[in-house]
Formats: sequence, C-alpha cells, structure tokens
Amino acid sequence: MKASIKFISDLTVLSQLHQWFEYNCSNYISQIDSSKHPFYHLNLALTEGFTNAVRHAHQELPPETPIEIELRIRDKRIEIRIWDQGKPFDPTTVVEPEPGTLREGGYGWFLLRRLADQVVYERCPDGRNCLLILSFI
Repeated sequence: MKASIKFISDLTVLSQLHQWFEYNCSNYISQIDSSKHPFYHLNLALTEGFTNAVRHAHQELPPETPIEIELRIRDKRIEIRIWDQGKPFDPTTVVEPEPGTLREGGYGWFLLRRLADQVVYERCPDGRNCLLILSFI
C-alpha cells in the first residue's frame, strides 16, 4: 500500500493529517493484531516530523509552501517520508536533553528517534529534505 498527500505549511492541518494517516492505516491495522504494534506512536512521530518541518524548515517560507508526505506499508514495515523545502540541518548536532531536566523545545528529534525503529534525515538531489520514519511490525 502506498499513499501520498501534500499539505500547506500550517499547523492547523494537523487534524487532517491524523485523519489521512488513520484512514490509510485502517485496512492494514484490521489485518494484524494492533496490540502488537503501537500505530499511535507512528501517528505521534508523523505529527512531530510535520511540526518540525513547519516550525523550523519552513519558518522563513510562505505558508503555501507544500510539505509532501508519503506512507508505505509493505511486508512487515511501515515507512513515512516527509519532504520539506527548507534549509537542511545536521541532526548530529542536536543535543539530547539530560534526564530530569526541563527546557523549552529541543525534544522533537529525541522523541522521533524513540517512537520509531529508524529515523533518517537527508538532503535530496532536488533540493528538498526528506525525513524517513521507519517502523518494523
């Protein structure tokens, strides 16, 4: 199964994003024991990836700038790709928060890596950035 969609760079579309994800996962979820796979974790990872694209990558771009999302479910894996058009960043420079400390912001990349089996961020030849969120079932 493969599905894709484009959204404007605006956090007001988050409910539409959730509905799209749940709709496209619903057939697959009914075929497996959903108690063995926390799809809500991936929905949260998708939300965090989209939010980061809006708040950081597209911060200086017009809200009409699209963020493209692709969902693939095959074999025993779920792949979510989020393409943005912002300036790239180096995820190796993101410092994880110390346990027990509170700070404003900076938890997104940390959270993404905890919610998925694999997270990859790379610059594409077409000048966009791609965030891959991968989960094995």
